Amino acid sequence: MAPFLEVGGQQVELVRKAVKNVHLSVHPPDGRVTLVVPTATRQDVARAYVASRLAWIRKRQEEFRTQRREPGRQFVARESHQLWGKRYLLRVDEREAPPEVQLDHRRILLGVRPGSTHAQRAAVMDRWHRELLHREVPRLIALWEPRLGVEVSAYALQRMKTKWGSCNPRARRIRLNTELVKKPKDLLEYVVVHEMAHLRQPNHGPDFVALLDTHVPAWREARAELNALIPDDVSWRERT
Repeated sequence: MAPFLEVGGQQVELVRKAVKNVHLSVHPPDGRVTLVVPTATRQDVARAYVASRLAWIRKRQEEFRTQRREPGRQFVARESHQLWGKRYLLRVDEREAPPEVQLDHRRILLGVRPGSTHAQRAAVMDRWHRELLHREVPRLIALWEPRLGVEVSAYALQRMKTKWGSCNPRARRIRLNTELVKKPKDLLEYVVVHEMAHLRQPNHGPDFVALLDTHVPAWREARAELNALIPDDVSWRERT
């Protein structure tokens, strides 16, 4: 079990790893704090670093406490659902036919068999969300590969609890959260670019930041908007 530091009344989990840089994180939803340091870092040095960042830690914890959350969905008639950053009312049609989802300018039409359960309706919607993302993601990857000078070998979609996306630079694969279908398409594009940029710069150091500054000047605003409204059963780490 990793040791803990107590600095200014703040409990901080201290993790020693074979890394070059110190990394301080505040994790939602409860504001748990971890400090990753190079293996040989003295404890008094780690403590001094935490002390210098106490104001930032408390600010992040307060943000998590006050962050708005989107209620969990029940998939019933006239329920509000997000798609590409817009709100739609759900219409549920129970009928003896294969399940399907359709979209018009005001409503999402969910066709399910009579007596379908919450889990079955959720699965139908999840499948539809994935289909929509599969229409967008390959186009974005093809657009940004020549701009970033990288090549993505594969991508995957997955509902994740702590990240909007992730990247395996060695395998040249990226992974995207299916919840992105609820966000505006420009935010999906930001996450795709962010993860593709890791194929050139695996960490979040100055070179990575410079790369984002060059290609997505408003990336900080995009990141803030991504984290402005999150589902009730999901907690996001500051990852993208």
